[in-house]
Amino acid sequence: MAWDEVATQLVRERGTALVRYATLLTGRDTDAADLVQDALVRTFGRPRMALTLTKAEAYVRRAILNAVIDGSRRERTWRGIRHLVDAPAAVAAATDASDERIDLAARLRALSPRQSACVVLRYYEDLTVDQIAATLGISAGAVKRYLSDALRSLSTALDASGDGRKRGGADVRT
Repeated sequence: MAWDEVATQLVRERGTALVRYATLLTGRDTDAADLVQDALVRTFGRPRMALTLTKAEAYVRRAILNAVIDGSRRERTWRGIRHLVDAPAAVAAATDASDERIDLAARLRALSPRQSACVVLRYYEDLTVDQIAATLGISAGAVKRYLSDALRSLSTALDASGDGRKRGGADVRT
């Protein structure tokens, strides 16, 4: 199958799944759609021989993940110098913030990029720790640590919301 046919088939059959994946990583539908489009352009911007649908989807998912992690690094750098060029934004009233419900996607965005990537790959993609380690190019121990820290952070955030439910331990399988 030619690379352009693979691209067309990928968008037709797996496009919504790719957008959902990107939404989990970014937390915003509009950013997710743009991210998927950029990943598709990066993957299919130049013809590749012997690219199957499965391999193409893996390339696109990896391009999405890399873009999210790189974007987070750029944002962290920008946060360090933003105060030099940007006027402070108006602060919302504390009562408005306390009335909002906890949004898990917002909590995922509050995690570090590696932590959120590990959580999404583990619980959305249902990968094992070893598969996540291979995907991200890090050790299995680092994946376990990222998952542990992320789940502790999410648990703390949810407990602080006052929903009154007791939470048990995390499920980190190898």
